[in-house]
Amino acid sequence: MELDVPRQETQLRELVRRARELAADGRRTLLGVTGAPGDGKSTLGRTLADHMDGTARVVGMDGFHLSKAQLARMGRLDRMGAIDTFDAVGFLVLLRRLRDPGPDTVFAPEFRRELEEPIAGSTAIEADVGLVIVEGNYLLASEGPWGELHSLFDEVWYCERDEATRLENLIARHRAFGKSDAEARRWALGPDQRNADLIATMRQRADLVVTIDLQALDTAPASP
Repeated sequence: MELDVPRQETQLRELVRRARELAADGRRTLLGVTGAPGDGKSTLGRTLADHMDGTARVVGMDGFHLSKAQLARMGRLDRMGAIDTFDAVGFLVLLRRLRDPGPDTVFAPEFRRELEEPIAGSTAIEADVGLVIVEGNYLLASEGPWGELHSLFDEVWYCERDEATRLENLIARHRAFGKSDAEARRWALGPDQRNADLIATMRQRADLVVTIDLQALDTAPASP
């Protein structure tokens, strides 16, 4: 199903309504938000959580990036962000814990872009949290441990935007976190683009494809 509503306010309200309905039966709900680098997964995830009245938390797959030191040892530092530069098994274990919560708070790692490193225990998911929004590039991948993720989600939404806008956003993000203009473009059009091409092949497995003006999300009202 594709959702592409011209009016920003209407679309955001519909997305929030759908997220609330997923979490309405009182059990723990996992909503995946996926898409290519620069497609706005993190923005959409945060915006949904902000409109869930404190009942949602956002967990990022990027918290399971292997460290730069480990990637250097493996010879993969020059393509950080590729599917084999993550701890897929560790991510799967976390989602299984989140799927069936016990009485204890679960702590998830977070990726800090200013460091380009994951930081353990940065996000607390309390036992009474009804909706966990999980955002990441490879939620719909099928190989190895990644293939076990899909069954843990109630729904997975594929977030996309105009390709020129996606690249512009991605290059700007790389510059904001320390890359030169030339390096930002090289990375966005090289390693990031190869990852984006792979992720695009997974689009048809999504429950919903969301095309949205992400720059307007923070100001669009979502109350019924």
